[in-house]
Amino acid sequence: MLIKVCGMREPGNIEQVAAISGVDLVGLIFYEHSPRYVDSADTALSVASLTTVKVVGVFVNAAPEVVAAKCMDYRLDYIQLHGIETPEYLISLREQLSDWVKIIKAFPIQNAEDLKRVSGYEGLCDYFLFDTKTSGYGGSGEAFDWGILQQYKGFTEFLLSGGIAPDSLEALSRFQHKLCAGVDLNSRFETAPGIKNIPLLKDFIQQLKQNKR
Repeated sequence: MLIKVCGMREPGNIEQVAAISGVDLVGLIFYEHSPRYVDSADTALSVASLTTVKVVGVFVNAAPEVVAAKCMDYRLDYIQLHGIETPEYLISLREQLSDWVKIIKAFPIQNAEDLKRVSGYEGLCDYFLFDTKTSGYGGSGEAFDWGILQQYKGFTEFLLSGGIAPDSLEALSRFQHKLCAGVDLNSRFETAPGIKNIPLLKDFIQQLKQNKR
């Protein structure tokens, strides 16, 4: 199971999270309206030195050339698209990225109807990410009904996101889907926007890994 910790910002905190056993991905948000927005040379240097985790850049309706530039500046391993990017956009973006960079496309989910648009992106992404539908672009800290995802019949693996909290262990242990590749952790594990609670994350990830054996 992949563990992604998103909304990282401060170099020291990033290094602490990267050192937690079980963390696979750390996410940086490049959306200016987010309280976790990253625009720092120090952060770029910090993530460039990471060797045990991969780095994900999160974008919302950004021009492909902007995404490609950030990918180079921060040495991103993954691009996560959290806006209304079209399949055509993904095709254009792929042409501008290095071959090894993977793409995650996020979809806001409220009901089964929201799963219908996912089919148009099959084969264009390495992973989908299913998040809680809000008036904005994620980051609500609220969960959606994961049971809806039993109606997802595609072939692209996905990450589960949206309000996963320290008290979500039981619900996660009950959730089963053959294409669920991992979870995305963010605001419910913070002491302040962009600052993760290290002991809380360590304990949660350890228990989650044990439950999913």
